[in-house]
Amino acid sequence: MENSDSTSTQAIDKEEVIINELIKLLNGGNAHASFEEAIKSLPFSILGTKVDQLPYTIWQLIEHIRITQWDILEFSKSPSHESPEWPDEYWPEHLKPIDETEWKGSLQQIQNDKQEFIELLKNRSNNIYESFPYGSGQNLIREGMLIADHTSYHIGQIILIRKLLGDWKN
Repeated sequence: MENSDSTSTQAIDKEEVIINELIKLLNGGNAHASFEEAIKSLPFSILGTKVDQLPYTIWQLIEHIRITQWDILEFSKSPSHESPEWPDEYWPEHLKPIDETEWKGSLQQIQNDKQEFIELLKNRSNNIYESFPYGSGQNLIREGMLIADHTSYHIGQIILIRKLLGDWKN
């Protein structure tokens, strides 16, 4: 018969496994390219290039990833967060960044927000399974999976556009 200390240790170990796997998923890999791999050596000059029949440029996809991830992070931290208006405020109007400073700032925010979300997961005072006291039943594990799922979907689109533009090296 197990005592409660051993049961408690097993629960913590299982939670740690889940958190570690979710962090791996957020960082990319496993069954898909990471965000960093998708944008590696990406020329600034093609960020705003439209490909026939595709509705978005690479820049618009990256900004959409940034905005959505930021929204999920802020929602996960605060009941007073107000999400952007769907869908208009989740997509940039401009086909390309204004300049390289805006481009680099967007990439930096994606990294910073992802790391901040990972820190929320690692913080043992946060129960990853417990529904937030606001929202409609969301919790940290669900929001982490949402970030990973959403980002990986758009990573595929970024790679597809790069392939169509002849800028993807397998």
